[in-house]
Parts: sequence; structure tokens; C-alpha cells
Amino acid sequence: MKKSLLLIGAMFLKGTLLEETIMLTEQPNSDTHHLHQMTAIEIVETMNAEDATIAKSVREALPEIALAVELISERLEKGGRLFYVGAGTSGRLGVLDASECPPTFGTLPEKVQGIMAGGETAISDAVEGAEDDRSAGVTSMLKNKIDHRDVVVAIAASGTTPFVLAAVEFAREQGAVTVGLSCNSPSPLLENVDVSIGIPVGPEVLAGSTRLKAGTAQKMVLNMLSTATMVRLGKVYQNRMVDVQTTNKKLIRRAMEMVSELGEVSPGIAAELLQKAGNHVKTAVVMAKLGINSESAKKLLEAENGHLSKVLGET
Repeated sequence: MKKSLLLIGAMFLKGTLLEETIMLTEQPNSDTHHLHQMTAIEIVETMNAEDATIAKSVREALPEIALAVELISERLEKGGRLFYVGAGTSGRLGVLDASECPPTFGTLPEKVQGIMAGGETAISDAVEGAEDDRSAGVTSMLKNKIDHRDVVVAIAASGTTPFVLAAVEFAREQGAVTVGLSCNSPSPLLENVDVSIGIPVGPEVLAGSTRLKAGTAQKMVLNMLSTATMVRLGKVYQNRMVDVQTTNKKLIRRAMEMVSELGEVSPGIAAELLQKAGNHVKTAVVMAKLGINSESAKKLLEAENGHLSKVLGET
């Protein structure tokens, strides 16, 4: 594919122009120049072909993603917090991933948080100038009292978003672990963090619309960061969501099935144990496997930081 280079000035440090960044995510895609003339099937086939290249780009960044997971796990295990910071699509993806952690892994809402340029309003509506506000980026860090125990994952498709750059610079000054996720590599963001995750996806099907390939790549990486971290923190046993919050009938049924399968008891007994355990799957499984009451099961889990495998004597 022929790729012309579009050079634009990038805001990098305290609002000054230090260098020019090659913004491949903003360039026209030569393969979709006639997008407006395509049939519906041609459009979706083209998009599908472009999307097929994303997994390869993500795969090449797996060592950096794994390093980020290790650092996030270490900080969270010691009482730290994970913050996703972004603007526009990048910010919304961070908010989405953070919001899924409590129901999926039973984490407290403050453990994993999404910070969006422009605040909550910007989640559904564009807030003019929000991503260019460096002072707001710093304020967001001050408001959440970021310190050396925390991890800040800065997400920006361009790698040049002033709000995000200012936030991550401040976080790093406080001793927090900083991770940068960008679809332009190199970029100012990736040069100003502890762990750089660059996922170059090239020009979008629709020029500059980074909710497409860049957004998909970012979602894939965020899925890995949160899921792998929670696995390492004992929030998963085998491949089951054993810390799931049973907030509806479907999840209660899923929890009962997990207790029955993992605890090796009948569905009826599983339902009884789950009720006695306050609908906490891991507690009910320990009760079933060890033949103890809920209070004793909870104490064993607390002693092993919630790792079910350790309570059950597995390596």
C-alpha cells in the first residue's frame, strides 16, 4: 500500500512544539479512495480486510503489554489503583473497560477508574476543546490524588493529545507507573512513559476516524490489560469468573453452575451453598470442596488474598 507521509506539529511538553510527528492515523487510505462509490458489500468487505491486520500489530506488542500487566498487578496487589486516561474514543474505551471490572471481577469501583477529557458529559457528547486542555489533565490527576502506588494508562490514538500528555507527565512526577497506548509509533506519548505500547494500524478506512482500526486495537489491548491483571490477582479460577457480581438472574444461574462444577456438588446443593456464602462463588466452592462453613471459607480466602487455587492446595 502506498503511504504518503503527513507531518503535523505535535504538542509535547508544556504546550510547546518540540518535534513533528508522523500521523499515519490521520492520512487518507489509498485503498479506500473510492469508498463513496462502493456497494454495501464492498464497503464491509473492505473494512473487514483492514480489520484483519490489527491482530498482527497487537501481537508484535505483546512483550510490552505483558510487562504492563506485571506492573499493574504488582501495584494493585499492594493497594494501588489503575487509571485509564483518554479523550474522545480513546477515553470512552478506557471508561468502558474500567466500568466492566466491578461486575466481572468483583473489584471496588475505585480500584479501576476511567478518566475522560471533558468529564462525564464527554462520554456521550463531544466537549469542545476538552482534549487540548493541559491544565484539566493535571487537575484530573490532582483530583484523584495520584501517587506512587498507582498506575496510569494513557490512551491516545495520535499519541499527541495535550490533556493526556499533561496527565501522564504529572502522574510520572508523583512516582506512579505510567503506560502509554498509541497507534502512532513513535509519538510523544510513547516517549514519555515507563511502558510504551505502540500499535501502528496505519491509515483508517475513513480518513482520521480513529474509532475504527485504532479504536479496535485499543480495545484489544485494554481487554488484555484488565483481564490478565485480574487473572494474576486471583479474580479468575481456571477460566471462570469466580468473583462475578450476581446482579441479575442470568448471573445467579451462572454462579450456581460454577459452584456445582468447581465444587463437584449437585445443582441443588450448589444453590444452598451459594445462598449461605452471600452469593460469593469462591466462598461457596471452598465450602463445597473442604466441607466447612462460610465464615471459615472466607477466612481461608482472605489469608491467600482471594486465590482460590491456593486455598484448594493447587500449585
